[in-house]
Amino acid sequence: MESREKIWREHYQHPTSWEQTFPPMSMGEMVTHSATAHPQAHMIDFMGRKFSYGAMMDDIRRIACGLQAMGVRKGDRVGLYLPNTPHYVAAYYGALLAGAIVVNFSPLYTAAELEHQVEDSGTKILFTLSAKALLPTALKVLDNSSLEKLVVGSIAEVLPTAKSILFRLFKRSETVALPHDPRVIRYDRLIANAGECIVADIDPVNDVALLQYTGGTTGTPKGAMLTHQNLTANARQAQAIDPHAGEGDDRIIAVLPFFHVFANTCTLNRTVMNGGEMVMLPRFEAVQVLSAVQRTKATSLPGVPTMYQALLDHPALPNIDFSSLRTCISGGAPLPMEVKQKFEAVTGARLIEGYGLTETSPIVCANPYEGLNKTGTVGQPVPGTRVKIVSREDPTQPPPEGEPGELMFAGPQIMKGYWNRPDADAQVFMGEFLRTGDVGEVDDDGYVRIVDRLKDMIAVGGFKVFPSQVESVLYHHESVKEALVIGVPDRYRGEQPKAFVTLNEGATIDGPGLKDWLNPQLGKHERVCEVEVRLNLPKTLVGKLSRKELVAEERAKAEQAMAQNAAQTGTAA
Repeated sequence: MESREKIWREHYQHPTSWEQTFPPMSMGEMVTHSATAHPQAHMIDFMGRKFSYGAMMDDIRRIACGLQAMGVRKGDRVGLYLPNTPHYVAAYYGALLAGAIVVNFSPLYTAAELEHQVEDSGTKILFTLSAKALLPTALKVLDNSSLEKLVVGSIAEVLPTAKSILFRLFKRSETVALPHDPRVIRYDRLIANAGECIVADIDPVNDVALLQYTGGTTGTPKGAMLTHQNLTANARQAQAIDPHAGEGDDRIIAVLPFFHVFANTCTLNRTVMNGGEMVMLPRFEAVQVLSAVQRTKATSLPGVPTMYQALLDHPALPNIDFSSLRTCISGGAPLPMEVKQKFEAVTGARLIEGYGLTETSPIVCANPYEGLNKTGTVGQPVPGTRVKIVSREDPTQPPPEGEPGELMFAGPQIMKGYWNRPDADAQVFMGEFLRTGDVGEVDDDGYVRIVDRLKDMIAVGGFKVFPSQVESVLYHHESVKEALVIGVPDRYRGEQPKAFVTLNEGATIDGPGLKDWLNPQLGKHERVCEVEVRLNLPKTLVGKLSRKELVAEERAKAEQAMAQNAAQTGTAA
């Protein structure tokens, strides 16, 4: 592999040297440098309201001071249970400036999921909003966990004035009044200080900045410990492969959720590093994204394949001027060739595919912005990143000649380890290399192709769903004897979960009834498209339930349906 690496380095297509290095840098240094260099530049466009780097840095410092006044010290965990709003940006960098470790929580979490990760991480303070979709869940966790305080903001306080007034008048049904509870602190009161406090002394290489929860290779949620250097190095790696970085014309559509590691690096940290502007949307709606591109003349639109498909399907698409868009990065799930080709044809922008994991901050590979773009690959390793392929059966050995193997990566973006899980570290680290659980191959030009995966996880529009977690809920139903959950092909999301069950003797419930019982207990991205009742489920020779036969059946069904549709389309033509 070493000799092949030397060969493909000669064909390196990114606009920088693979040998580029990234000196240690803390997250506080990164945001402070950008705010000092571009104090008047726009950092955020939120629903038309502009926030400059200077103004946001003032809020960041005030949050750092407010947290320290509440007793937060270096290494304490501060959680963010927030959608994409200016609150997230200020709380994220403010907590890091105070020396805290940020813990990201998805707004899609159920109370049980949120409570589990709050307890596992030891989160003491949680930022959220007074939205009906968030605050009741956060309050429930406050009462049932070791969480000590909530800091609660309001959407109205960050909207443009006219929209803020309208929101207060007509959107009261979407908000929840704050209880009279000393544990609940209003966001505006937290930042009511002079912003003059001592910035924490950070060791970028060793100090953890972010706990990002992932199922890793086992499906059990674990907190990946990403250091300050992991995050700033990955932001600089993203910047290094962008030929337009530093040109001063950088407006990125920030609709991917910041709590997800893809957006955290590729939208948030990368843009702040570059002094660019984030056109921030709190949730994905195709018409709002298209309108934002038109209104702001955005230059970049990172997303997941389902997002690009939704934009292509929207009737307003032909009326949008995409001339400002240069390159869009797709990640989180495999990018279908037809989506890439259609999007590029309609917009004139280049749509490139990248690859990474939560444990790698996340970027390890990307297709070049302007160089050779190989469809079906995830591109070349980003600068300073090494790739190795090992046998799927024995990771201490190379794969058989000509066969793909498990991908492993090493570089400055590789996590420090899992939070309080040395047992899990031992499973994924081999020296400086991290095992990915994904099977792939590297061609002579250094382009990585993912051909299979060892994990059972299901990629639903960029979100990861772990079958064992859905199965565990199914087993709570008194009628369910056995359960298996797999991912089935879905044109919009890439995959969607489907459950297969056998029932206990005498059970009368059917598949639709089980689906209606199951889905309300799951996060939105975990919900199954169908529950199929069977007399038997496939098993291995030792009696273990086996998913692979079900996966093969569903893939065959999907291929047959695709062939029939193609035949019908051809007949109609």
